[in-house]
Amino acid sequence: MDSPDLGRGVLHPARAAEVITVDRLEPAPAVARFVEFYWLVRWDRRGLPPHEQKVLAHPNVHLVFEAPQARVHGVDRSLFVRRLEGAGFALGVKFRPGAFRPFAGHPVAAIADRAVPAAEYFGPGADRLNEQLHRSPEGPAARVDAFLLPRLPAPDPLAEEVAAMVERITGTPDLCRVDDLARELGLTVRRLQRLFAEYVGASPKWVLRRARLHEAAERADTGGGLDLAALAAELGYADQAHLTRDFTAAVGTSPARYAGAARRVRPAVTPPGSAAVRPA
Repeated sequence: MDSPDLGRGVLHPARAAEVITVDRLEPAPAVARFVEFYWLVRWDRRGLPPHEQKVLAHPNVHLVFEAPQARVHGVDRSLFVRRLEGAGFALGVKFRPGAFRPFAGHPVAAIADRAVPAAEYFGPGADRLNEQLHRSPEGPAARVDAFLLPRLPAPDPLAEEVAAMVERITGTPDLCRVDDLARELGLTVRRLQRLFAEYVGASPKWVLRRARLHEAAERADTGGGLDLAALAAELGYADQAHLTRDFTAAVGTSPARYAGAARRVRPAVTPPGSAAVRPA
C-alpha cells in the first residue's frame, strides 16, 4: 500500500469505514519529535469486490511496512488511489512535515510523487522488520520504536520551523496566498519556496491549496446542505466557480456531486478502530 493519509484527506470516510479498520498508534517520546503517529490499516475483501480508496495526501513523508517490501513514500501531490482486494494490512510511519529531511540527507522534493525502497535510508533492517511484522504483527508500535530509536538523526531546528509553518497553513484554511504567508513569517517568497522544496517536498502554494481542499472535502462529507458560494468565500476563493474548478481537478468530481455521494453512504456498523480514520 502506498501512503494513505489518515484523518482529513480520506475521501468518503463513511464508505471507507465499511471497508478498512484503522488504528492510530503513538510513538515513543523521543521518536515523536520526528513522527506524528504510526498508522495500522487492515482490510479483508475476500469474496467481495475490490474497493478503490481515494486520498488527498498531506505534506508528509511516510515509511510503510507492507508486503513485499518496506518503502519510503514522498509527498503525493496528485490524487492517491489504492485498490484493495483480498486481505492484508499496512503499517505506516507518518513523519512530521519537514522531519524526514534529516533522515534523507538531501532535499525531500527529490522523492515527491515517488516510493523508494526503505533500505536506501534505513539499511537492510527495514526489510527484516517488514518480514518480521508480516510473520507476527503483534506490538507494532514498540517494534517500530525499537527500530527507529537508534537511527534518529540529530534534531534540525530548521525542520521544526518548517513544521510550524505547515501547521500554520493547515490550521488556517482561509490563508490562501504565498506572499501573505511569507510576509507573516518575515521571509521572502523565494526563501519560503526553497525551504518547502528542501524540507516538505511540495511548494507552499500546493500546501495552501491542499489545506483548503481538505476543508472543502470535510464539509462535503457531512452529506448535508452545502452552500458552495459561502464555502468558497470562507476559504478565500474568488468565487464558487474557482472552488469548483480546483476541487474537481484534485478529486475528479465536483463538490456538489461529491456531497451528493456522501449523502448516499451511511455505514450500518462502524468497525472497531475505524474512528481513527479521522483522528483529531
